[in-house]
Amino acid sequence: MKSRRYLYGLMGLLSLLGFIGIFTEERGFLAFFAFVVDFEYFFIKSDEMLEEYMNKSASRAFYCGMIMTAIITTIYFLFQNRAGHDALSIGFASGWAVSVIVYALSTAFYGFKEKWELSND
Repeated sequence: MKSRRYLYGLMGLLSLLGFIGIFTEERGFLAFFAFVVDFEYFFIKSDEMLEEYMNKSASRAFYCGMIMTAIITTIYFLFQNRAGHDALSIGFASGWAVSVIVYALSTAFYGFKEKWELSND
């Protein structure tokens, strides 16, 4: 369980990509600073409930990302008349973005739900 906690915390290293947005004109990289909140997992005591909601969040994010990749790729390929590699690149980027958003919202929901239930005990 301890190694998983480190994996969750190491996702915070993705926030370092945000500095590309500061030092260049590529402002899209600034969104990577949102991953800095994942460093908190180094300091949270891991338990079964944390593992369960992290697994639920990850699986939900994976499926949403894959579905979005398929939908966006199909739309861009069939209806926008883009080349296959362009449509697939846009689909992958969209799917990854949706996965990150769904994962973040899902873990936040479960985290707030757990804290709210603990405070009502």
